[in-house]
Amino acid sequence: MSIHLSTLLKHYKRKDVCNAIIKSADDKEVAIKFGDKGFGKRPDVLKYPKDVLEFAKKGATSFHCSEELWVNPLQLSPNLSRKDMDELRKGWDLVLDIDCPVWEYSAIAADLLVHALKYHGVNTIAVKFSGNHGFHIAVPFAAFPRTVHGKPTRLLFPEGPRKIAAYLGEMIRPHLARKLIEHESIKTICKKIDKKFKDVVKNGRFNPFEVLQIDTVLIATRHLYRMPYAFNEKSGLVSIPIKPEDILKFKKEDAEPKNIKVDMNFLDKKPAPNEAKKLIIQAFDHEVQEEKVEIKEAKEFSSPEDAVPAEYFPPCIQAILKGLQDGKKRSLFVLVNFLTSCGWDYDKIEELLSDWNQKNPEQLREVIIKGQLRYHKANKKKVLPPNCTNKSYYQDMHVCNPDNFCRKIKNPVNYAILKQKLTHLTKKKKKAKKAK
Repeated sequence: MSIHLSTLLKHYKRKDVCNAIIKSADDKEVAIKFGDKGFGKRPDVLKYPKDVLEFAKKGATSFHCSEELWVNPLQLSPNLSRKDMDELRKGWDLVLDIDCPVWEYSAIAADLLVHALKYHGVNTIAVKFSGNHGFHIAVPFAAFPRTVHGKPTRLLFPEGPRKIAAYLGEMIRPHLARKLIEHESIKTICKKIDKKFKDVVKNGRFNPFEVLQIDTVLIATRHLYRMPYAFNEKSGLVSIPIKPEDILKFKKEDAEPKNIKVDMNFLDKKPAPNEAKKLIIQAFDHEVQEEKVEIKEAKEFSSPEDAVPAEYFPPCIQAILKGLQDGKKRSLFVLVNFLTSCGWDYDKIEELLSDWNQKNPEQLREVIIKGQLRYHKANKKKVLPPNCTNKSYYQDMHVCNPDNFCRKIKNPVNYAILKQKLTHLTKKKKKAKKAK
């Protein structure tokens, strides 16, 4: 829905709204969205309350800021190396993004995450309604220890938030499954999220993360989230902070512009020293255990020496490369892991991703693509894209159109490599037959 200019100006004229937005902009990169025109220049910053209103007069609809804290946000650039970014980064706030078409389900997950954080001794927790379907659960950087396993915590981005999000997700999984089923029947859940029973129940077990997602892979350097008291263009509602204990009592009517009360800020409370130490250390230790399994499995897979040509790519990858309306960030994650596993070098991958992005009706920002590639390079570990059975990707993105060959494989990379080998083998047999 489009928000009327008078509604925008009336909201952003409020001194309490402007002051709250500015308070959340300290040491943050800011990006300003101008409705359907997209974001303005990056990097940008907000320094004074009057700046908010001035941007609104120019057509600004919402304000977004980085999870990362910077020495000088205006020195940021998509072309900076990982080392340069690390030197500019002062730290990062943990911001968990929960999203689901049914916001009541998001509320259940958000409440469980708050309890999981408290279980780890974290009490300085900020919560806000995202403005549409979800919630942001945040912990300030000051709650974390200065180092983790001998490495400065400020450098642990985006891997730190990713590991914490994945760890907490696994921790709440059984409780989330039980709570959702208690809320309403699986049949009703499937109807509301437009999925089949077999998609959410496998081997007799209900998988709650087929219903909603906690953002993990989408967290990347210079990742942004909607600032408190900023509009959501799709819903016309305002992203408002709420008390952690009020998540399940929250009503969307409270986020209507006419009902907004600026009675609390977001991420402004001072935590106790090392309050989140237990959380981050356990998240990293949990990740180490998982990596041991991954390394063992990785020995069975080695990428080809020569890049697999695009003509052998499976139907799902071919569909993604034609451009997408939705699911572009998930597609980026799939493409980077698929192409590196198929032997493509990073220069060729960047070239292909640039061409692909041009085909998307609404393009991803260049910084997101470069950030994903930079993180992948720094990680130096080849990981296969999600398996074909992972419906959160190919089927949810409506790119799963299997051919006869798809039935023989479990992963898009297997398809490409095997298809190339079989095609070459068939050609050799034909040549040998002709030679006779």
